[in-house]
Amino acid sequence: MLDIFITWKDAAATPVWLVRSGETENWCETHAGPGAAWVTTSGFKGEAGKVLLLPDGSGGLAGVLLGVGDGSDPFVAGALPTVLPMGDFRLAGEKHGDVAKAALGYALGTYRFTRYSGTPREWPRLVLPESVDGEEVSRLARAVFLARDLINTPAGDMSPADLAAAAEKVAAAHEASFRVVEGDALLAENYPMIHAVGRAAGVAPRLIDMRWGRADAPKVTLVGKGVCFDTGGLDLKPSSAMLLMKKDMGGAACVLALAQMLMEAKLDIRLRLLIPAVENSVSGNAFRPGDVLPSRKGITVEIGNTDAEGRLVLADALVEADEEKPDLIIDMATLTGAARTALGPDLPPFYTDDEELASEIAVSSEAMSDPLWRMPLWKPYDGWLESKIADVNHISDGPFAGSITAALFLRRFVEKARSHVHFDIYGWAPKAKPGRPVGGEAQGIRALYHLLQRRYGA
Repeated sequence: MLDIFITWKDAAATPVWLVRSGETENWCETHAGPGAAWVTTSGFKGEAGKVLLLPDGSGGLAGVLLGVGDGSDPFVAGALPTVLPMGDFRLAGEKHGDVAKAALGYALGTYRFTRYSGTPREWPRLVLPESVDGEEVSRLARAVFLARDLINTPAGDMSPADLAAAAEKVAAAHEASFRVVEGDALLAENYPMIHAVGRAAGVAPRLIDMRWGRADAPKVTLVGKGVCFDTGGLDLKPSSAMLLMKKDMGGAACVLALAQMLMEAKLDIRLRLLIPAVENSVSGNAFRPGDVLPSRKGITVEIGNTDAEGRLVLADALVEADEEKPDLIIDMATLTGAARTALGPDLPPFYTDDEELASEIAVSSEAMSDPLWRMPLWKPYDGWLESKIADVNHISDGPFAGSITAALFLRRFVEKARSHVHFDIYGWAPKAKPGRPVGGEAQGIRALYHLLQRRYGA
């Protein structure tokens, strides 16, 4: 359990009251004294994320008010750690929401990326209510921290080799088998599109392959886009678009964090993790617009734009995943700007033909306050991927429905799995919220963890 949590009840723990907008007068009426007078003097109104320290009569701290606004943000307690003094605190009075999510919000509020600047610090501690499983909350927080750290790390220190090392560390911690197919070995083992996308880079492309769990358990395979930096290739991005491309391995970061959660929870599944790890770079041997690439499935793919490289490396990995006929394939990728145009940075779309699975994802998304939205695999758009010289073009011939056509392209490479779902995530928080600083962000993994627990838990 994270050391910011304590489970025993300490009479000395300072109370933290959660107050909605417009309810400060009610709180003052029931808590007369110096604290109530200070609420009136300060002008505290219960705005979401606002924190007010309440004095006692001798200059000490009598308690804390946390504004929760209209109560719509279950993680608003993430505003507390940075403003509270050192000590022990407890949630008091009416909790206004899920206390487990409040605890998770508090944990997420302690996240700092300190690899290059700053130092780790100690944090005030939160007394967990008896109803909250501290180990479970800690498991969720550690996974989010892992994904954030990986995404926030600049590409100079998060190459395909570095990403493989990070995955191997997670594998070793859980005694999972680990294998990497690297460089020209990708051609020898028939991963031609992973090799083609990554061959121009100074660090060789590779396929990361991790396995865990008993062999005869239900098979769940996670596939994550590991484009550690994306220049756009020969269809070069402008500098402004390249600035955040360290986050283009966000899909890989998220599935690795999800795998960590599943292994920590000892879920009875046969887990496999596949990450095609590449840099999409420019050199004399870079793949070109108009090239036709072979794929692991045998489908020939015409390249419409080298800046749509993620679906190419995912396709080879998906075929590898599909060959084992797993119960479920989950792939995650920072794939299209079209998804962000449609739904914004906070609401990733997902695509599946499995109606039952789609319903389960919706339930888990709501239960975990992990926003996800189903988008359609609209079959009439499949014709937009036609090629005159190859079996398929990897992008459509027009500007519309880019996220949908990307999902339709990927669907071609999965045939044998019982179910498949594709997530087009952003992997980045452009605006700060309590517990969610600007920077790399884990999206969808708490919902997927909840779903897999419900499906395969004891």
